[in-house]
Amino acid sequence: MLSAFANAFRTPDLRKKIFFTIGILAIFRLGSVLTVPNVNMANIHTCQAQASSSGAASLYTMIDMFSGGALLQLAIFALGIMPYITASIILQLLTVVIPKLEALKKEGAAGQNKITQYTRYLTLVLGVLQATAFVTMAVSGTLFQTCQLPIVYDENIFLVVVMVLTMTAGTAIVMWLGELITERGVGNGMSILIFTQIAARFPGAMWQIKTSRNGAGQAHAWFIFLLVLAVGLLVMAAVIFIEQGQRRIPVQYAKRMVGRRMFGGTTTYIPLKVNQSGVIPVIFASSILYLPVLYAMFRPQSKGAAWINHYFVRGDHPLYNIVYFLLIIFFCYFYVSITFNPVEMSDNMKKYGGFIPGVRAGKPTEDYLAYVLSRLTAPGSLYLGLIAMIPTLALVYLHSNQNFPFGGTSILIVVGVALDTVKQIESKLQQRHYEGFLTS
Repeated sequence: MLSAFANAFRTPDLRKKIFFTIGILAIFRLGSVLTVPNVNMANIHTCQAQASSSGAASLYTMIDMFSGGALLQLAIFALGIMPYITASIILQLLTVVIPKLEALKKEGAAGQNKITQYTRYLTLVLGVLQATAFVTMAVSGTLFQTCQLPIVYDENIFLVVVMVLTMTAGTAIVMWLGELITERGVGNGMSILIFTQIAARFPGAMWQIKTSRNGAGQAHAWFIFLLVLAVGLLVMAAVIFIEQGQRRIPVQYAKRMVGRRMFGGTTTYIPLKVNQSGVIPVIFASSILYLPVLYAMFRPQSKGAAWINHYFVRGDHPLYNIVYFLLIIFFCYFYVSITFNPVEMSDNMKKYGGFIPGVRAGKPTEDYLAYVLSRLTAPGSLYLGLIAMIPTLALVYLHSNQNFPFGGTSILIVVGVALDTVKQIESKLQQRHYEGFLTS
């Protein structure tokens, strides 16, 4: 492993890519701590301390996690990469239902570039909407539900517009930085930015778990800290094991003559991962469960507001957890059904003379692929739901105020991005006949 790192730094162009990526990440983190104009940072720190001591969960926990804590500080990069993620998911879903987008997707690189351009435009639109929403909440005093201190110095409309434009420009810069890492760095630019923001919160979250138990004694606090660290490492190892698990369906291509040349006769496989949907179902389920909380916040006097505040705000009620778990399972099947099309896969295999040994081409191949995918999605969705429940268990048993780092969306993203980045660097090393990270 260490020799693989040494080989990576010995290669001039790879060393340049690594240092370039580190420089971009430093700029990214700097923009995550610089606040927009007209923000009272002293009052923000006071409100955050009150929310932490009272155990009140923030409505914006998911987005604040993706921004590395920059959202609730109203930093220049407060929105982080979240608008781009949302835009990418929306475009991916629309590709299934809009024929023009589906045709662009099939055009290859040119069509993908067009879809990427649409994603950028939609990212800016979502950035304006989200920046307007959060600045408005900061001005009205609803950004922190348990704190009534003023967040902004002046409520002048000009200064408010400047705040919105600054946060929107920060979103555009974040998108540009991610594309720079993809083109000139080690690759996976947007994913690495997400990884950086989530990983930046790990030390603070772990230390908060330790300090929150100081009242029970110093030795007990350190015991809980080390126990959480050990459990976190075990969870991370389990996630790595399952994320790399896949079912390989063998595919045989028959020999065929094209002109005077013989093609085919090769054997390959279709890799189907246990967690085929990734982290998307957790994001979808969390977003759906935020909707009733948003309704209760804007309509506090309505009949259902008290019921929502009792069952869905803190996230430790059994009803909330059951609904959350079932939504994750539902979105696992839903997302897999729109991203993996057995009919299209079967048609492509048939077009190029491919077949699954023991399975007839056409409809039987479609049914076989759908059957295997359904059987894989069942344990994959249960695994995803259990991983997502870990922060809730930590909230109940450790009273960590939903800052438990080893679980849910955070651990899935950190492990997934780390594995992809290692594989990217490994492939570059193998091109130069060096040993890779995973094979050393």
